Amino acid sequence: MQMKCPADDALKAAGPFARDELEAVYRAIHTRRDVRDQFLPDALPEDLVQRLLEAAHAAPSVGFMQPWSFILIREEATRQAAHEAFSRANEEAAGLFSGERADTYRSLKLEGIRKAPLSICVTCDPDRAGPVVLGRTHNPRMDVYSTVCAVQNLWLAARAEGVGVGWVSIFHDADIKALLGIPDRVEIVAWLCLGYVDQLYSEPELSVKGWRERLPLDELVHEGRWPTGKA
Repeated sequence: MQMKCPADDALKAAGPFARDELEAVYRAIHTRRDVRDQFLPDALPEDLVQRLLEAAHAAPSVGFMQPWSFILIREEATRQAAHEAFSRANEEAAGLFSGERADTYRSLKLEGIRKAPLSICVTCDPDRAGPVVLGRTHNPRMDVYSTVCAVQNLWLAARAEGVGVGWVSIFHDADIKALLGIPDRVEIVAWLCLGYVDQLYSEPELSVKGWRERLPLDELVHEGRWPTGKA
């Protein structure tokens, strides 16, 4: 007689979503945008913020390590200090481009930190699940990859709620760690700016403004192995 595993009681029937639910999922995926400057000043309700955090916390994580933490930043003084750290790094970044590319870079509006009413710093604690983690034994970056899944979950939920999200990545980690009291061993994965928006670009902003086009999917899909002769 086959013994029943206790985990079997946790199994539920699986199947596709209803058509309207399915369309809503794909709509969120395809209309999600990185918002840089279109934030409205209205504060986000606490129950809405909680739903977004719960969506992030529902993300998959290798070894169920759940390495993420979320620091909510609403204080204007803290956001201003973060913007100053970003501005210093942004000037350094601008110097890496030349000619027309540099002009285009400087024309991009990156005001999310100051305009969005809420920022969330998403971090990754590599020690959350101990020194040896199922699934991380041969790739130590799986904790960070898992945290990025939490960011994507939050982003898609925000799109469904009519909330814009902007991912700020141009800063020196040491500046933000000092500002927020983050321990050295904890990694900053994302600074997210959140706020209501009443307009979104129909295509990614960097595509609309000529920075880079979306690559054709068929050039990125390979059957069985990496294509011969493609470096």
